[in-house]
Parts: sequence; C-alpha cells; structure tokens
Amino acid sequence: MRLHIGIDDTDSKKGGCTTYIAALLVQELLRLDAKFTDYPNIIRLNPNIPYKTRGNAAVALRLKIHRIMRDSVQETVLRCVEKNSRLGDRGTDPAVVLLTGNPNSHVKRTAHKALSDVVPVKQAIRTLRGSKATAVCYGTGLGLVGALAAVGQDISGDHTYEFIAYREKRNWGTTRKIDFESVKRMDELTAPSTFNNYDPAHNRILIAPHGPDPVMIGIRGESARDVLRAFRLLRLREAVERWVIFRTNHATDAHFSYADGESIRINRPVKLNGTVIERPQRIAGGHVFFTLGYGSRMVRCAAFEPTGKFKEIVAMLIPGDMVTVFGGVRKTREDLPPTVNLEKMFIRRLAVETVLENPLCPNCGKHMKSAGKLQGFRCNRCRLISRGAGKHEITKNRALLTGVYLPDKRAHRHLTKPLSRYRIENRKWSGAPPSGEWHSP
Repeated sequence: MRLHIGIDDTDSKKGGCTTYIAALLVQELLRLDAKFTDYPNIIRLNPNIPYKTRGNAAVALRLKIHRIMRDSVQETVLRCVEKNSRLGDRGTDPAVVLLTGNPNSHVKRTAHKALSDVVPVKQAIRTLRGSKATAVCYGTGLGLVGALAAVGQDISGDHTYEFIAYREKRNWGTTRKIDFESVKRMDELTAPSTFNNYDPAHNRILIAPHGPDPVMIGIRGESARDVLRAFRLLRLREAVERWVIFRTNHATDAHFSYADGESIRINRPVKLNGTVIERPQRIAGGHVFFTLGYGSRMVRCAAFEPTGKFKEIVAMLIPGDMVTVFGGVRKTREDLPPTVNLEKMFIRRLAVETVLENPLCPNCGKHMKSAGKLQGFRCNRCRLISRGAGKHEITKNRALLTGVYLPDKRAHRHLTKPLSRYRIENRKWSGAPPSGEWHSP
C-alpha cells in the first residue's frame, strides 16, 4: 500500500528543524523495510504567513509498505516527532498527517491553496475528515495546515533538489565551520546546475544558515546528482552527522502560480501588470517606494534595502513605464495602505524620457547660457547673444533595459526562481523512486 506522511511546525525560533526529523525518519523507516517512492519532499508554502518560522516549510515522505506495517510506521513517526520537536516553545504546534492511497481532489485543492493563501485550521480539519487520513496534532493545531499541504503537493511540475547536511548535536548553536573559498570554488564549478551558493555582490556564502538549528549546509540544484557532486567539492571543518537529498518546490515561483492578478489581499503573494504613476521615492534606510496603477486602482510597491542593486533599478523607473510586479502584500501600520514587498519585477516597456536643453551656439557648438529673463541666450566662449533662441526638447538615453530584475541573491525567498533557472526548469517529474546515493546513513 502507498502511504503519504506530512509533518510540519516542529521547530521554533530557538531551534529545531522539520527536515532534520525527516532525515531521522529516513533511517528509521528503511529499517522497517519501507520503500520510498520519491525523494523526501520539502514543500515551501505561502511565504507571507506572519506566524511562520523561517521559510514556512513542511515535509512529506512517500512510501510503499505492507499493509500490516502501517501501525508500526505510524508509531515510529509519532515517536520521532515527539522526541525531536521543540514542544513547549512558543509558536511550536507540530502535526502529522498519514494518508493511505493517493490524495483526493479536496486534499489537493487545499494543498494548492496553502501555496498562496491563508488556510484556516478549520478548513484543514474539514478536508481531513473527507479523506483517508489520520491526523495527530500537538498544541493549537496550526501544523495541520502544513502537514496536509505537504501530503497533497506531489510537485509533479517544476522542481529542484536540495542536499542538506546536518551537524552533530554538540555543535548546535555554534558557528558553522565551512571553508569559505571551497564554497566559491564549488559555485564556479557547478553553477548553473546548482544555484544561490554564493552572493558575489556581498561576498557572502548562502548555503549555511545562521541560527541554532541542526542544518550545517543546504545546496540547491537541478538534479540529485548535481547537488551531491557539489557537496563533495566542499571542505567542511566539522563532522557531518547525516545528510539527505530532498526534492522540493524551491526556486520555482510556485506561490505566484496561484496568485490573484486583480485583487490585493494582506499576507498573500500578488502578480500585477501596471504602469508606474510617479517617480520612486527613497526614504531613510535606503528603501525605495513607488505607486503602480493597475486597471482603475493603485497600490504602493516597495524595494527594501537588503535587495541591493534591485532597489537601485526600481529607483530608475519613471511615470509611464509598464511593468509586472511580483511580491507579497503586507500592512505595516493601520494608517498606511497595503504595500507590495517586491520579490521581482518584469519591465515590459520603457516610457520615453525627455528633457529641455539650452540651445547650441551656432559658432562654437557649445551649450549657451540664459542671458536673463526674456533676454535670450549667451555663449560664454564666444560671447554671441541669440535673442530668438529657445530651449528645445531632447530624448534622454535611459540606463534601464526591458527584462526581468531580481534582488541580490542574499534577499531571495526560498520560492523565488533565480535568473539562472529561466529556460532550464524541470517541467515534469518522472515519478521514479530515488536512486543512487541520496542519504547517509
């Protein structure tokens, strides 16, 4: 029989990691003679949920087991979750969903909604009651939404892979010991088959988190083989406890696939075609804001300081530019309208920018200066005065080009598709079980 296991919300800001529990379960379930029908899945959900921890990820394990094993598998999963979750920490509400057979249309519909919307716990419970699923939750039940979404998201379309290595417990909470130059070298040798390893704009490695969680490194790429090869090019100065290759919806823009292109809703992703209404304004801190008109409505858009060069591109827009903006809708203060926090922008058409310029001197070709009100223009070089001359309009060359623009790599969200993935997306999953080396132990 087929069994889908969804797990979510086992961590907190103090530590823990849902993918680490999945890595532990890989070893435990293989000991029970379970057969994995897919790589363990990391499912990134709506990144705009305000009460998420870090990347808002849930995990799915998809197995083929003998029917008599189901109770043993369930017991093993629950024991592992209870032992390794941050139970008692604020915001930790673990949940496990075990679904026999294939997810029905209601489960899939709710799972897809969780990518770009806010799914109430009550809706998740109603969906579960209409499916062949067993659900166990601890705390408020918030984890049910992610666990259900993980079960229902089979990532049958575009997908990527992530190699995650975990630290020995004695090292949790300490600085990760990774050779900096080896990361740069790995990136040079494997990109674009791997991506977002290193940010040259800030001379910063991106494969290592900074919190107290068990993850040492996470390498993202186009295939399981690519990420495994990249790992073997690294020099690590501390021991690896275990590692697993996950299949995931990272870097696929999955949240924008279901975004509503007409309405603005708080804590949801949005994709809007519109026209720049006014010149962008830069405020204290380096953040850049502009107003976008779409249809008969307007919305404020923001490129914040961490986006780096991207905010400078945004600052170069002028009224009349036609753009498509992608981002998350947020409301920071009651007295301010909702703002689209930009994740990327597609400049579709640039407006013509004109400026008024003083006339050229007919004798020496230099720009003349005003001789005073209603006095015409004077050439400072040859002293020629031209009373009939006037300013003329010229078209200004703009430094911008049409195309897609993204923030600096350090500011990418997990789901944001980097430029390196355009035109080489993994459009469809083969459905084959994991092969070769994909975990240790």
